[in-house]
Amino acid sequence: MRRVPVVALAMAALLAACGDRPHPASRPAAADAEPVRATRVENARVAQQVRAIGVLTTRDEVRLAFKIGGIIDSITVDSGDSVRRGQLLAALKSGEIDASVAQAAEGVEKARRDLERAKRLRADEVATEEQVQDLTTAYSVARSSLEAARFNARFARIEAPADGVVLQRLSEKDELVQGGQPVLVVGATSSGWVVRTSVADRDIVRVRLGNPAEVSFDAFAGQPFAGKVTRVAAAADPLNGTFEVEVEVTQGGARFVRGLVAKVTLGLDDEAGAFANSTVVPLTALVDADGSVATVFVLDAAGTVAHRRQVTVGPVVGDRVVVHAGLEPGQRVVTEGAAWLTDGHAVRVVGSSG
Repeated sequence: MRRVPVVALAMAALLAACGDRPHPASRPAAADAEPVRATRVENARVAQQVRAIGVLTTRDEVRLAFKIGGIIDSITVDSGDSVRRGQLLAALKSGEIDASVAQAAEGVEKARRDLERAKRLRADEVATEEQVQDLTTAYSVARSSLEAARFNARFARIEAPADGVVLQRLSEKDELVQGGQPVLVVGATSSGWVVRTSVADRDIVRVRLGNPAEVSFDAFAGQPFAGKVTRVAAAADPLNGTFEVEVEVTQGGARFVRGLVAKVTLGLDDEAGAFANSTVVPLTALVDADGSVATVFVLDAAGTVAHRRQVTVGPVVGDRVVVHAGLEPGQRVVTEGAAWLTDGHAVRVVGSSG
């Protein structure tokens, strides 16, 4: 039998004893604790919301066109220009139009002379009553033709229907256009600004007229705008199956322009109107998430050690998320610095915390 030296056995026993306790250098010291920020888990009544992306536009958009066809003589505005009600925006070359009005006027004059002559002849019993009636009808038709020609001439000009802004210029000077062909698109700013967005079928049934909304734009970073739902589609878009929602936006002194991409947070209705007594934490407390499962770091009672914990989360509401299981109100979770932690990591809470 091979003998093990006594010194070797003593050394092994010493190493085993040392293995039962961590070496002092391996235990986290207060100076080595990771600085973090933390907040308390809250129990709050949180309204349901859904987020969507939309586009800003004026509520009323009018596609302006000439009543008749012709060659454009002038277009006095361009895209982005502000316009006033009644302002001349575009006009057709008037040569042919004026000639049509003059021709119709001559037709009326001729019909009037023919009618007067027939009446004199009827008095002398040379013309018949039927001839007089026919010429009376011809005179009425000629007058109607003149009114139509003057009406068309009046709408050979495009005037702004209301105060607003030119959204699109679709034609150019000297271009031949047909009657009814859009030349300009004008948005009436006096009627307000709206964001048109779309939501899925599971959410549209809980969107109601007048529901509150919050709108934000990258162009106005950090400046939220209040809004409310003013129109809800009754049918789905056949192309993508979503439902359009119109949100009226309070301008609040900002310089809005058509086409800004908007991020919309819509308030939804449910049976209770809210998640009663929901447990919520800031979104920044989530280290990672996969579906309804997420991870947070919870501080111990002393606030010096962070423990990794798996939680079940629900919908996101603003900058917070609903937690269905895994946390209790009053516990403290790490909101900043969690990415550098491991389970049982020593921490030092800095700054204000709940």
